[in-house]
Amino acid sequence: MHVDQLDALESALAASPDNLPLLTLALQACADAGDDARAQRLLGLAQPATQAALPGSLQLKLAVLALENEDYARALEQSPTDQPEGRLLRARALLALGRREEAGQEYRAAVKANPTLEDARIAAELGGKIVSLDAARRLGAERTVANDDTDQSEVVRLLKPDNERATFADVGGLDAVKQHIRRRIITPFQKPSLFDRFRRRAGGGILMYGPPGCGKTLLARATAGECGARFFNVAIEDVLDMWLGESERKLHAVFEEARRAAPAVLFFDEIEAIGGRREYTREATSSKLVSQFLAELDGFSQNNHGVLILGATNVPWAIDAAFRRPGRFDRVLFVPPPDQAAREDILRGLLRDRPTSGTIDVASLARGTTGFSGADLRHLVESAIDEAIEASLQAGQEVPMTMAHLKTALAEVRPTTTEWLTTARNYARYANEGGQYDDVLAFIKQHGRS
Repeated sequence: MHVDQLDALESALAASPDNLPLLTLALQACADAGDDARAQRLLGLAQPATQAALPGSLQLKLAVLALENEDYARALEQSPTDQPEGRLLRARALLALGRREEAGQEYRAAVKANPTLEDARIAAELGGKIVSLDAARRLGAERTVANDDTDQSEVVRLLKPDNERATFADVGGLDAVKQHIRRRIITPFQKPSLFDRFRRRAGGGILMYGPPGCGKTLLARATAGECGARFFNVAIEDVLDMWLGESERKLHAVFEEARRAAPAVLFFDEIEAIGGRREYTREATSSKLVSQFLAELDGFSQNNHGVLILGATNVPWAIDAAFRRPGRFDRVLFVPPPDQAAREDILRGLLRDRPTSGTIDVASLARGTTGFSGADLRHLVESAIDEAIEASLQAGQEVPMTMAHLKTALAEVRPTTTEWLTTARNYARYANEGGQYDDVLAFIKQHGRS
C-alpha cells in the first residue's frame, strides 16, 4: 500500500477512531510496510476496548514490529498471551529487558503448547551458559608439558573453540549431504522437547569421509552453526602423548568438558590417528586409546545427551570397525567431490570481491574442472590471481584478473581427488562389508570413473 493510501486511512481513522474494520485494515497495512511509528499513532487514536478486539494474528505482527524496533516494553505489552507464538515473543522481550525468570516461564509455556517453537538460542540465553575463551587465547601457542596433569586450563586449550561461525549457506553444493545432516542431526538439537516425546535422543556420532579438500571440516563447523551449539575443534596432536595413560586422560577430559557445555559439537579431524584399527598396531598404548575413545562414545558411566561427536577422515578403511556400531559413529556420510552446480557455486564465492575485468564464464570453468575438490578450485583461483599480480608488477599498475588468467591456471592445475577415488574404488569393490561404501560406488558409476 502506498504512502498516500496510508495517509488517507489515517485521516479516516481520525474521524472514526473506533471503527474496528478500518483500524484493522490500516494496522495491517502498517505491519506489512514495517511502519511502526504510524501503527503506534493509529493505535493511540482508538479506545483500549477497540485495541483489545483486534485479531490475535495482527496483535502478533505489531508485537514483532515493536521487537524489531527494540521497543521491548511495547512488544511485551502487545504480545497476545493466548497464543504460543505470542508467549515466545514475550520471552524474547523479557530477556531483552533482563527479566530472565519471567522470560523462562513464558518460554516454557510456549514450548509446552507448541514444541516446534523451541529455539536453541533462547534456551541457551535462559540457561546462562557462557564459555570463556580467554585461557584458550592466552595458551593457544603453547604446547603440552610432558607428563603433566590434564588440568582445566589445558582442556580449554585442547578444545579450540572456532570463533568464526559458519552455516550451510557457506558450504557450496553438497545439498544431499546437508539435507541428511539437517534431518538426522540438526533438528533433534533444535527441537529436543519434540524428540523427547518420541524418546528420540539428540547427539551421537557422525563420521564423514571422502577425498581431501571436499569440505568435511567446513561441514562440521556449519553443522554446529546450524545447531546453535558450541563447536570444539579437538587438536589430535594435543590429545596424543608419549607418556603412558596421558592420552587416555586427555581424551576423557575433552569429553567431560563437552558434556558440561552441552549442547556441544566435538570435531575430530583425521580421526584415524586415535581411532585406527587395533589389529594393525603393535603398540598396546594405541589399543588402549581406541578402547578409551569407544567407552567415551558409549557414555556408559556419563550422559552424552546433547553432545554430538563429528569425525572426519580420508581413509575410512583405516578406522576400527568397532566405531561403526550403532550408538557410536552410527551415521557414516560420504562427502564427494562437488558436482558441476556446486563447482559453479564455489567458484562464484571464490571470485567474489576480487578485482576482475571482462566476462568470467563460471559455467565454462565448472565444466572444465570435473573431479576438482573445493581446495583444488581455491588453488585454481589463487593461481590465476598470481598471474594477475605478476602482470600488475610488470605493468606498474593493477591489472585485474581475467578469464585468460583463469584459463592459463586451468591448464596447469590438476585435480587431487583422482588418487583417492582410485583407492576408494578398490575398497568399494572388494572390501564392501555391509555395503558401507555403496555411496562411493554410486558416485563412481554416476560420473563414469572406471
